[in-house]
Amino acid sequence: MDWLTDLFSSLQQWLFEAAVQPLVYAIGLGGWVEDAFDATGWLLVGLIQIAVLVAVIGPLQRWRPAEPVVDRRAIRTDILYTLIHRLGLFRLAMFFAVQPLFDDLLGAARAAGWGSMHLDELWPGVTDVPWIAFAIYLVVLDFVEYLIHRGQHRFRWWWALHSLHHSQRQMTMWSDNRNHLLDDLIHDAIIVLVAQLIGVAPGQFIAIVAFTQLSESLQHANLRLGFGAIGERLWISPRFHRVHHAIGIGHESQGPKTLGGHNFGVLLPWWDMLFRSVNFEDRYDATGIRDQVEPDASGRVRDYGRGFWAQQWLGLRRLVGRD
Repeated sequence: MDWLTDLFSSLQQWLFEAAVQPLVYAIGLGGWVEDAFDATGWLLVGLIQIAVLVAVIGPLQRWRPAEPVVDRRAIRTDILYTLIHRLGLFRLAMFFAVQPLFDDLLGAARAAGWGSMHLDELWPGVTDVPWIAFAIYLVVLDFVEYLIHRGQHRFRWWWALHSLHHSQRQMTMWSDNRNHLLDDLIHDAIIVLVAQLIGVAPGQFIAIVAFTQLSESLQHANLRLGFGAIGERLWISPRFHRVHHAIGIGHESQGPKTLGGHNFGVLLPWWDMLFRSVNFEDRYDATGIRDQVEPDASGRVRDYGRGFWAQQWLGLRRLVGRD
């Protein structure tokens, strides 16, 4: 753990001194050097993730694709989403737009007595074993992710935003970040606040986010791959998550027990198993949303947009009930 942390720190320092710091001073933002150094950590994580996507997950997709690639334009739009999120552009926008609000919320929580707890300290000796502390926080935050995901499918206003993610009919390793920016803002705000309140250290938080995002990229890959009877119950596979994206099966099922679908887990299938929203069927169906392919009573199919700006605009229209 120590050697990995030291390696990352050295790479972050090199990238900051070689590229980020000169840029910050060149554009007259020398007062933001400390924040720029922190942002360099996220940039480095994103570069590593993209390298893994291209070098590892990409060849896997070509080896065992779940379906033929027929819409490369849709994939290019997803690549744009990935670059915006993984290279820190979305976090940079959040920093300037909502960081003061975050600071006020966290300050109010600490003034009320929250935020001083460190979950890993409840188990004596855990803080001396970084991997155990990391696993504890990973599991807790994954449960929060599950609850968020259920909410995205449960509440009509939230689904109006989250449905953009499900509108991709050509799922690939780039599809994880295909989200409405307002949906991402709500999601990230919840995760950051919870992480602060339970005492996740900054380094641990970056590692958890990076690990989660890579796993999600694999889950969305155009890849015919399951993890077997035991593995499927330990970690979410591309097959498991594809069921969640399947038209009329994963996220559009009817009935109060499933709250609109199956397989909401982000990393661990345990929560779906616990709350009976799991579907372990071995199937690879077409992905998308029913109203994209089945006309309504007026003969209309819903348009979710082809390009980035169109998708963002139509998401806002759905949110206010204009589309």
